[in-house]
Amino acid sequence: MRTPLEQTWDLDVFFPGGSSSPAFAAYLEQLTADLSAFQADLNAANPPQSKDQLEPLAGLLERMQDLSRRLRHADAFVGCLTAQNVKDEGARLLTGRVTQLQAAFESALTTLDSILQAVPPEPWQALLADPRFVPAAYPLEERRRRAQERMEPGREQLAGHLAVDGYHGWSELYDTLVGRVAIPFREGDKEVLLSAGQAHNKLRSPDRQVRVTLFAAWEEAWAKDAELFAAALNHLAGFRLNLYRHRGWDSVLKEPLEVNRMKPETLQAMWDVIERNKAPLVAYLNRKAKLMGLDRLAWYDVDAPMGGSARTFTYDEATAFVVEHFRQFSPAMADFAAHAFEHRWIEAEDRPGKQAGGFCTSFPLKQESRIFMTFSGTADNVSTLAHELGHAYHQSLMEDLPELAQQYAMNVAETASTFAETLVSDAALREAQSKEERVALLAEKVERAVAFFMDIHARFLFERDFYAERAKGAVSVQRLNELMENAQRRAFCDALSQYHPYFWASKLHFYITTDPFYNFPYSFGFLFSMGVYARARAEGPAFAEKYAALLRDTGRMTVEELAARHLGADLTKPDFWQEAADLVIADVNEFLRLTE
Repeated sequence: MRTPLEQTWDLDVFFPGGSSSPAFAAYLEQLTADLSAFQADLNAANPPQSKDQLEPLAGLLERMQDLSRRLRHADAFVGCLTAQNVKDEGARLLTGRVTQLQAAFESALTTLDSILQAVPPEPWQALLADPRFVPAAYPLEERRRRAQERMEPGREQLAGHLAVDGYHGWSELYDTLVGRVAIPFREGDKEVLLSAGQAHNKLRSPDRQVRVTLFAAWEEAWAKDAELFAAALNHLAGFRLNLYRHRGWDSVLKEPLEVNRMKPETLQAMWDVIERNKAPLVAYLNRKAKLMGLDRLAWYDVDAPMGGSARTFTYDEATAFVVEHFRQFSPAMADFAAHAFEHRWIEAEDRPGKQAGGFCTSFPLKQESRIFMTFSGTADNVSTLAHELGHAYHQSLMEDLPELAQQYAMNVAETASTFAETLVSDAALREAQSKEERVALLAEKVERAVAFFMDIHARFLFERDFYAERAKGAVSVQRLNELMENAQRRAFCDALSQYHPYFWASKLHFYITTDPFYNFPYSFGFLFSMGVYARARAEGPAFAEKYAALLRDTGRMTVEELAARHLGADLTKPDFWQEAADLVIADVNEFLRLTE
């Protein structure tokens, strides 16, 4: 009999000893020294004025990429430590130290950018033609252009230093507060305290009374510290808005669009198509309510399994399911997933004290990834496994590229993860043994569409409206609740009986400082992956290599260029987005037909 897979990840392969690791302490000491030397050399450097003066700058660029890799490695390690145990005080302190190193690196990059700006056109083109930098030509051009849209280097450096405690500090405070959240729940004859992650999983219970009771406790838990969450959100947003003002930026969307390498026209085209295609999803929500014996669904019913349709999995069953269905598209992708499971890349154990949610992070010095989640046996957990493995597979395809060319944006990162989810869910649909199983699997697929068309849209609308009000002053808890519920009502076409006004407090994404508007890239990734998936279905197994080529290019061009080159599509027009939405509508219609 096969030995069950372990559900805890292996971090000792990077630095043995966790947050007390002597090896990691030494690593940070060396990194600190090398960063200081890099800054000193940058301060003494002069922009090359001719092609024969390029080598010193080329050397600085190579050192910059090396330091970036090492910082990513450190950040991944402390992120994993904090996620696996939110009460690990040592991990929190290390997170603060790594944040300071990142700020020092950003400060050094500001100096580097001022040098890049000052290179005349002829030597600049010669630098881009250097074989060492040809694969990274786009991100280098991008750095040079972005530098011209920021404050002068000294002020940018000051802003970066102040951000450690005045910007990122508020995000860290949020993480600390979430670690204190304990949600009471009665199991049998005893009451237990659930972490946010455990409670979130139980909110998908097939027992509606469990959901009703737990949701009341969930809301109460976030309301308890709402003033503190609001303070963190207001101060974080205030810092961001002031920084934008000093840079002369008049739109809160300028940075997220820039970070995601996409045009405003593309974002608008996507939302327009989404809004025009919500009616079938409202019909789905109404049908689900009827099947559950309800007039309308509440917020906590949207993702809940229906009746006896919920299938549960052991961890080993889930991993085998993912590998099997990856293999039908790409043997390389399946082998990669199997390697990740067997070599303990995944932290899945269901235990208290873990951070909520799931993520994938990469350790570039080892060319490995780690995946975090809490596995409780639901079909949704299986989707999460596939989703995060999609991220890891994407990263694995880029490991041989220069560091600069590996830095792809969140929107295209979500493409790989969502594509992986779709592979698994569609393969399962094809193999469904009964009408009931097919209905259950279709429901899971459509609920992901509901998330990206409605839930994510609500987050986008909330942030847009919140920042408009925050520009005039701090926003109260009561008003934050109103903004959140109004956004949810609009995004869900007022199809629900109860909403989640404290969602702004419970959702980590609103407090992430590295990626503002951590919402629309999910919808982009979902719909873009649907368009890519349509090509995969049309072309069959031969598309696997084209798919890999598309992923490899995600760090070195805009999304509009990526779609034009690999798919022949114009993302600023509705056609591509509507083709993708049509796949979603087909699933909804099939669900409605089967449940008449």
